[in-house]
Amino acid sequence: MKSPSTTSRRTLASVVSAFLVTALLLAGCSTPSRSQTPLDDATAGSASAPGAPDGFESYYGQSLEWSDCGGGFECATASAPTSWQDPDSDPIELALKRHTATGDRKGSLLVNPGGPGASGIDYVTSAWTGMGKKLRAAYDVVGFDPRGVGQSTAVSCFDDARKDESLAKDFDTTEAGLAAMADEYAAWGAACAENTGELLGHVDTQSAARDMDMLRAVLGDEKLNYLGFSYGTELGATYAGLFPDHVGAMVLDGAIDVTLDADGVSEGQAAGFERALRNYVADCQAGADCPLTGDVDAGMKQVRDILDHAFDSPYPTSSGRRVTQSLAFYGVAVTLYDERSWPVLTQAIQEVTSQGTADVFLYLADYYNDRNTDGGYSTNSSEAFRAVSCLDSRGSEDLPTLQAEAERISDAAPTVGRFFSYSGLTCHDWPYPAVEHDFDQSAKGAPPIVVIGTTQDPATPYEWAEKLADTLDSGVLVTYDGEGHTAYGRSNSCIVDAVDGFLVDGTTPKEGLTC
Repeated sequence: MKSPSTTSRRTLASVVSAFLVTALLLAGCSTPSRSQTPLDDATAGSASAPGAPDGFESYYGQSLEWSDCGGGFECATASAPTSWQDPDSDPIELALKRHTATGDRKGSLLVNPGGPGASGIDYVTSAWTGMGKKLRAAYDVVGFDPRGVGQSTAVSCFDDARKDESLAKDFDTTEAGLAAMADEYAAWGAACAENTGELLGHVDTQSAARDMDMLRAVLGDEKLNYLGFSYGTELGATYAGLFPDHVGAMVLDGAIDVTLDADGVSEGQAAGFERALRNYVADCQAGADCPLTGDVDAGMKQVRDILDHAFDSPYPTSSGRRVTQSLAFYGVAVTLYDERSWPVLTQAIQEVTSQGTADVFLYLADYYNDRNTDGGYSTNSSEAFRAVSCLDSRGSEDLPTLQAEAERISDAAPTVGRFFSYSGLTCHDWPYPAVEHDFDQSAKGAPPIVVIGTTQDPATPYEWAEKLADTLDSGVLVTYDGEGHTAYGRSNSCIVDAVDGFLVDGTTPKEGLTC
């Protein structure tokens, strides 16, 4: 959901955790809270590089130089080839950050917070203390920025001012409006190609999964132990399909249905966010001082009216910037990732309905887009999201097909469906073709893989977790009955016990476990 007509796979960790610390304070709400051991030589890469693809032995055999980077963490940089099809392609850098095990060490646990485009380094920094004590004792928890992302060799596209302009743009669905939308997305592609170079054609999920296998070897692990969230579940499932014999303990939380194409993802997410918004409205109306009057349907119409107003007449703010429909929707959507942030959405709605200004909505939109108060951007998540998504899957661009899809989405999600429609135009005129999938989606031969779904998840609907668990030959479904995106680290002790018991003790959760 990096733009109103593109779909989101961003995880809770990259969207909400820091937001809760700051934004809930604006609403006068309390915020939920959040010694290294030496490693032996077994954690270094081996010069013999067993299991390395032909020609890539030097990458698999490299040794990492870890250095203290504060807060009990160590940082290092690994090298990877630009192309896993060409051993002679230029090397790129992959940034890593780890906290070493606090007890008897089992090995490394690689983590990915989603996106595509979210930083694993940022995630491990903020989330490590919230992980189960048993897990932290047993594993070196290792975050990494995938190729194209953050502190790794990164995708670069627009400058900050042009990015501001693009993220705030609104388009109507007339023929001229859709043509303008396609032109804007083509401009993204051209800028990314000019400022990124050859890497832009190699930031697909399969290439990132091959990076993970190299990192497994470099970290000294025979099998990959992995905890992935949201898009990170797709990355993990791809790894399992490519390297089923190398899978160790793997947990996929906030699962994506890997059998869906880009159009199917858009439809599923539209319904998911619509459902989450209805749940918010019902909760708001059940409390005191809710600005949304009447029943839930009336409240949903009032939200829709706010979004329509922003399209016709963008809301003013104290900064001089105006909140367009696109920015207003970012502000709505970001709060739906975690029910603890619903009070901030209430504050934003109160402001526009009582004062006609949208400072809170602008704050929320800027938070979602990683925009700093000085006008710069703290991450390249928008750029990486587009680049990875356009290599992984393309939606329909045929106008009649797009219009029919938009009608289906509108029926399923009359309030927010417009922001997920016409997503096939996102990759219009992208400078590199989509990458052909060359792995077994069932990951036949892999050991049990735990798949977690949250029943009211807006970004990765629960049905997707059911489908991924069924698609994987060894998938085991665990259900969290609750609101929000993903479960581990934000739900309850039942989920923590199930995940930590599996990752640390090797105890596979009972099939059908509901927490």
